[in-house]
Amino acid sequence: MSPVTYAFAVASSVFTLALVVWLLRRGRLRERHAIWWLIASSLALIVSIFPATLAWATSLLGFSIGSNLVYFTSIAILVLVCIQHSSELTRVEAQVRTLAEEVALLRLAVSEPDDPSRSDRG
Repeated sequence: MSPVTYAFAVASSVFTLALVVWLLRRGRLRERHAIWWLIASSLALIVSIFPATLAWATSLLGFSIGSNLVYFTSIAILVLVCIQHSSELTRVEAQVRTLAEEVALLRLAVSEPDDPSRSDRG
């Protein structure tokens, strides 16, 4: 690995890790969303500082080229992020549906006050 490539890899990893931490500290990213980004950026930092770990992991896991392992790991992390977001979206949609139903019932109650002449109270 050339010194320029090595420096670029380390700088990119440090920048990504610092960005995720900065977003967490500012409250613009929640912990449960940041966990996969912290894992990915930490792995990238380890591999960029110690490139031999990529060669070791590549041979250990049976990949033919180190970049294939990097791509596979990146895609796996992005799939996990998508699953996490889909799960949260499903939960939020259920909450929104419940709130919309409650608002509709409250609006109905406000627009139709109890009328003693109504005979729907069996």
